[in-house]
Amino acid sequence: MKVRVLERTQIVPRPLDETFKFFSDPRNLPRLTPAFLKFKFLSTPPAAVQPGTVIDYEIRLYGVPVHWRTRIEIVEPPHRFVDVQEKGPYALWRHTHSFREIAGGTEMSDRVEYAMPFGPFGEIAYHLFVARSLEQIFDFRTRELAAIMR
Repeated sequence: MKVRVLERTQIVPRPLDETFKFFSDPRNLPRLTPAFLKFKFLSTPPAAVQPGTVIDYEIRLYGVPVHWRTRIEIVEPPHRFVDVQEKGPYALWRHTHSFREIAGGTEMSDRVEYAMPFGPFGEIAYHLFVARSLEQIFDFRTRELAAIMR
């Protein structure tokens, strides 16, 4: 299984505590997800995360509904939380959200470790679709967050 890493860093012009609170509230996920994924919760999301929190939702990948279950593994307010995929489209998905106070706001960093399922077929899908889609999703999130946090 080939593990890939996607890393992004963004400056948010808001205080550390406010930025962490926004990101650690699962109810904000639909705002940070592109409309083409047709994000919807499958159960009522909690107002904040803590270790063991489970979030069930559905997205559409190329029109196909996919049930995704995320479990919060680590929460260290206001500096970090980590979610892992328990059910979903990847063989591995571990997303670390890190926050650091800087002059004028917060530096927010994402590190996603992920691996494709289905061996060589997953690798073909990665090269044809997945790498580009992940970049588009994180590009959207960067733009949307900048608009929300202005």
